[in-house]
Amino acid sequence: MPNTKTVHVPHLGGIDAAYQMPYPYDASKPTLILVNSFTTSSELYQKQYANKELTDKMNLLAIELLGHGQTRTKSENFTYWDTAIMNIQVMDALGIKKAFVLGTSQGGWITVRMALLAPEKIQGIIPLGTSLDYESERTRKLGCWDGVAACTGPIDKWTSKTPTPDFKPDLEYCDFLIDIGFGKGCTQEMREFWRKTIQANYQGDDGRRRARMAAINLRERDGLHGRLFDVKCPVMWLHVRPFPHPSPSFSFMCIYDLVYSVANAKEEIKLLTNSPSAELIVVPGGAHFLSASHPKEVDSALIAFVGNATVMHAAAPAAAVKTHVIGAAGANAASDHDMLRF
Repeated sequence: MPNTKTVHVPHLGGIDAAYQMPYPYDASKPTLILVNSFTTSSELYQKQYANKELTDKMNLLAIELLGHGQTRTKSENFTYWDTAIMNIQVMDALGIKKAFVLGTSQGGWITVRMALLAPEKIQGIIPLGTSLDYESERTRKLGCWDGVAACTGPIDKWTSKTPTPDFKPDLEYCDFLIDIGFGKGCTQEMREFWRKTIQANYQGDDGRRRARMAAINLRERDGLHGRLFDVKCPVMWLHVRPFPHPSPSFSFMCIYDLVYSVANAKEEIKLLTNSPSAELIVVPGGAHFLSASHPKEVDSALIAFVGNATVMHAAAPAAAVKTHVIGAAGANAASDHDMLRF
């Protein structure tokens, strides 16, 4: 059974938004909202829920996007903007006045949308392995995947004029998602867990429709470049470094982010010129779903970022844009340098 609860919010005529909060809300702590990646669920952040050092310092609240997990709405059509609005309404419904937001891949551009829609509520954003463009030729030239081609096959396969009560995503799709997200070398236990989770979340005709719309959103989303000037909160972007030195302790064996490139991240971090602090941290050897492959590095960076950002909200905008490389063991390592200043 899912570990989620639901709260009803009014957007789109009514949404039952599924969320996971591993510990009761403590108003004395900052809150970190977690937004999952494509066709995963709030279970993506299991390792964060289990990190006592992290949960002692902040509330964790994972909210499952429209079309994902146990979140449900009567509207068959929705966009990433709708999920951002839903997430803000979930905050209101749960009595959370301010929060930081972390998002993996598609969750990354949800964090930006939330910061744009509710700047008074969002204290900082942490995109992981993401892109802030649409699926453009520009990003493909910088080494990102061809998202249009990757999504078109599933969309076509999941489009039907007749009901599909026996539908569930096939293992080919599940393994495709697992391989690009967690790495081909992920443990068999992890692979089996996500095969079962994906198939359970998207079974039946309703599951097919939700999976189809999620894929349409990924393929056809709007870019955010023109809006990035309006992001006025601190930003810490975590990304995977391509072609790292092998690490015998790392079982995922993913040598680069198969979806969005560091080259693209380096270009896009420069567009956040009105943020008081925009930082790109590059992690060697991680997988696309970085919080799962490198939880120690991600969690340590989170603790530092949330702690610093809560005391720097009054700082002047246009501070240094930085790029850091952190070692596979999690410590800030060599190649730590200021990249550009705006």
